[in-house]
Amino acid sequence: MDSDTSPTAPPNIKQSRHFLADLLAGADIQINGDRPWDMQVHRLEALDEIVARHSLGLGETYMRGEWSVPALDEFFYRILRANLQAKLKPFRNLWRIGRSYLLNLQSRRRAFQVGERHYDQGNSFYQAMLDSRMTYSCGYWREADNLEQAQTHKLDLICRKLGLAPGMRLLDIGCGWGSLVSYAAEHYGVECVGITVSREQHQYIEEHYAHLPVTVHLKDYRSLNQPFDRIASVGMFEHVGRKNHRAFMQVARRCLKSQGQLLLHTIGKNQRHSITDAWIDKYIFPNGDLPSSGQICDSAEDLLIAEDLHNFGSDYDKTLMAWHSNFERSWEKFADRYGQEFYRMWRYYLLSCAGAFRARHIQLWQWVFSDRVEGGVTRVV
Repeated sequence: MDSDTSPTAPPNIKQSRHFLADLLAGADIQINGDRPWDMQVHRLEALDEIVARHSLGLGETYMRGEWSVPALDEFFYRILRANLQAKLKPFRNLWRIGRSYLLNLQSRRRAFQVGERHYDQGNSFYQAMLDSRMTYSCGYWREADNLEQAQTHKLDLICRKLGLAPGMRLLDIGCGWGSLVSYAAEHYGVECVGITVSREQHQYIEEHYAHLPVTVHLKDYRSLNQPFDRIASVGMFEHVGRKNHRAFMQVARRCLKSQGQLLLHTIGKNQRHSITDAWIDKYIFPNGDLPSSGQICDSAEDLLIAEDLHNFGSDYDKTLMAWHSNFERSWEKFADRYGQEFYRMWRYYLLSCAGAFRARHIQLWQWVFSDRVEGGVTRVV
């Protein structure tokens, strides 16, 4: 675990009688304490900004270096485990909640925004952080000792759950850098088609997997209308949005052959009506919207049968910590290109998410749906 790189805290910063100090005490966090998860304040005014602007204030003051925490993952674990966010009810969230229900923030016109702003940071940057296949989703650590093994086990788990066999045709909706389609083509002898909204990912797949029966398209999922034996979507449903969940399932049903199956691998939230963290929405995943289990079931009703649900959200904690370790180890190569504010932003992103999964604030689900497979499907873990 790496420590924050921050200026020394100025003298005479006092924690007494500040509302934020009292709030953090409920999570066993002290301001300017000496434990790894304690908050070190370098600019007193940051406390007032955090209270006033909540998630955005917390993240942006951190990005500016106005406070630090050596163990940022443990800081967020304690905050979320104590449910401190429920004690702050900013009125500005009323607008964000209303907007998420009134507007389609994940429309076709907006579909490519997340590709441009997040996934197109540069392939070399992601290569330094991820495993050798550049798998940018939760690994499966049940019998793994390192990130490479965990991601390979996850890819194989998906292939086995789908019952892939030579001669089948697999569609990967949101294929990333091609980890699943390349693995399935190499190890299971299937023909693969992937779609992505990232130009960098599209280019990478075309350059690296031209020798395999893999085709990749730069397109939105709603334009799909081809028959497939199996469909997978790994880490993409988080970008679909509640107004489009049903459309996604309709596309899957339209494209599945008789007796076909869909594997949906997605981060999920515990409450149906909660909204995306404001800082994550602004700086990391624009227009993201985590689904609840109820929303997923609603979207598939009368279209597909839910055959299996597998939660291994605690494995995302390990995955994110491994990504963070790789990121820290490789940062010097990218420091001049991205700068210190990006470093603090990315560190905050990885470690806050690790803390969220550790606290079971968010989950990682693999759903298997079928087009009425006779006798059901075989459960694989």
